[in-house]
Amino acid sequence: MAHVIIKGIGSHVPDCILSNADLEHRVDTTNEWIVGRTGIESRRICLDTETTSDLGYEAAQKALKHAHISSCDVDLIIVATVTPDMQFPATACIIQEKLKCTDIPCFDINSACSGFIYAIDIARNFLLNNPMMKNVLVIGTEKMSSIVDWEDRATCVLFGDGAGAVVLSRDTDRDSEAGIIDVLIGADGHCASMLCCPGWGAAIPVNVENVKKREYFIKMEGREVFKEAIKRMCAVVEDILLRNHLTIDDVACVIPHQANMRIIGAITDRLGIPSPKMYVNLQHRGNTSAASIPIAIDEALQQGYIGPGDLVLTVAFGAGMTWGAALIRWK
Repeated sequence: MAHVIIKGIGSHVPDCILSNADLEHRVDTTNEWIVGRTGIESRRICLDTETTSDLGYEAAQKALKHAHISSCDVDLIIVATVTPDMQFPATACIIQEKLKCTDIPCFDINSACSGFIYAIDIARNFLLNNPMMKNVLVIGTEKMSSIVDWEDRATCVLFGDGAGAVVLSRDTDRDSEAGIIDVLIGADGHCASMLCCPGWGAAIPVNVENVKKREYFIKMEGREVFKEAIKRMCAVVEDILLRNHLTIDDVACVIPHQANMRIIGAITDRLGIPSPKMYVNLQHRGNTSAASIPIAIDEALQQGYIGPGDLVLTVAFGAGMTWGAALIRWK
C-alpha cells in the first residue's frame, strides 16, 4: 500500500522584527502585559511591498530544494491562507507563476489557523486516489499584518507574518511505516462570529462607511475563543490517538498551533503531555495562522526535536470555528 510522506519542508519569515517594546509606542500596552497573557515577545512583519505570495514562494523554494525536486515535478499546488494577495485569482496561481510550473491545478483554501492541516488532508487524498499525481506542494502563508487593527491592543499583539511549505509525495516502499498516518478535521459554524474579519466579502461591501467602522480588520471574542480552542484541540487529539490505538506516550513531538502560550499550557496540562515533547516557537513568531504549523515543523526539525522514525502530532484550531490534528511518522 502506498504512503504519503513529507518529502521536503521549508519556511520563510520577513526580516522586519516587531518587538513588544515597539508596540508600546503604537498602542496602550506593555511588554509585561503581552508576555503575561500571550507568551509572545516579538513577531515578524512584512514591509508594505511584501505580499502573501512572496512569502509562500520563498517557503516553497526551500521545500522543493529540501525534497531534491524542481518546480517542474510538482503536480498540484494548494495554498492555505486567510490573507490572499487579492480576492481572485487564487494566491496558489500567483505562486505557480513565480515558480514557473504552468499547466497544473492550483487552488486556495480558507480554514484559518487550521488551514494547513486541512490542506495536507486534501493533498493526501489526491495522491492516494489519483495515480497521475506524484508530488503536491502545500503552502501555508499569511500576511496577518494586513488585516490587523493596529488600534486594537487586544488583537494587534497576537499576530505575525510568515510562510511554511511541504512537498507531499507518494512513497511505494511497502516496508516503510513512515508518512501521514491519519488526519482528523472538523468545524462548527455556530461559532463563526467569535473570530472573523467581517469585511472583504459580499455581506459587507466595500464602501466608506464600512471602512470607517473598521470592518476590514480582525474581530475576536477573546474569552470565548480561548475556551473553544482548548476544548476542541484536546478533543481532536484524544480522538485521533484513540482511533489509531496510540497514547501520548507514543508521540515523540507535539506541534500545536502557535496562538497563545496559555492555550498551549492548558492543552499540555489536560492531555498530560510532558513539556519537553511540546515544541513552541510562539515567543518570536506570534500567531501566523495557516503558516503556524509548517513553520514550527520546519524549525523543530532544524533544532533536532524531530528525527527519523519519530511520531509527530500536530493540532490546530481557528476561525470557523475549525480544528484538526495530524499524525505523521517522520521519514
